[in-house]
Amino acid sequence: MHENIGELLTIDDMAQAAMYSKFHFSREFQRVTGVSPGRFLSALRIEEAKRLLMATTLTVTEISHRVGYNSVGTFSSRFASSVGVSPSMFRQLKGFTPRIQVAPCCDTNPELATVRGEIRASVAGDLGCVFIGLFPTRIPEGRPAACTVLPRPGSFCLEQAPAGTWYLLAHSVPASMGEVLTGDQELSVGSVGPIEARPDVPLLPVELRLRPIRALDPPVLMALLDVRAEAFTAASIAG
Repeated sequence: MHENIGELLTIDDMAQAAMYSKFHFSREFQRVTGVSPGRFLSALRIEEAKRLLMATTLTVTEISHRVGYNSVGTFSSRFASSVGVSPSMFRQLKGFTPRIQVAPCCDTNPELATVRGEIRASVAGDLGCVFIGLFPTRIPEGRPAACTVLPRPGSFCLEQAPAGTWYLLAHSVPASMGEVLTGDQELSVGSVGPIEARPDVPLLPVELRLRPIRALDPPVLMALLDVRAEAFTAASIAG
């Protein structure tokens, strides 16, 4: 997928490369990554578009074609729904967003639940602020159903979680992140789910462990929260 990001890849192509039947390949891919091959490829294309917006001077139209979209309109719409801002705004913001918007509830009086737990780090490292959010799939994209940000790994509580089936996804932006985002390679990520959030059923505390992002992890598509000010302040105090 990485080597043919802009090509028209089918499930048959991917299965043939893996020397599986397409049905067995799809099942195994979903088991390992948590998402379908087609959905994973779509996420990789948006991730590559994010990188190109930050690392090159290519136009949005040129980037859309490079990552496999024939229509710049379709690409821009898909990018905005996944990342939270348009491609041009993402470039203008240098890959960061000043705030994370929560998805609006469709019901005027929704049932709400509480999700609480502990974020731990698998290895000591340059961990900065930790974003935690509830999403309908294993891909962190769009607006979370509920979210919070911790200054470091530790206890969390989401008190306004809509009732439903969710994936709890977290990522940590390195405290030493520079002024321009060039990729997700330095992120630490973690996931738990699916979990059932019900207002009438107490949910046991969730433990989620952060670890360096891997090639088989779905990419973090949502624009990262801008935590540079906090990180620089912490670094100056430590120094």
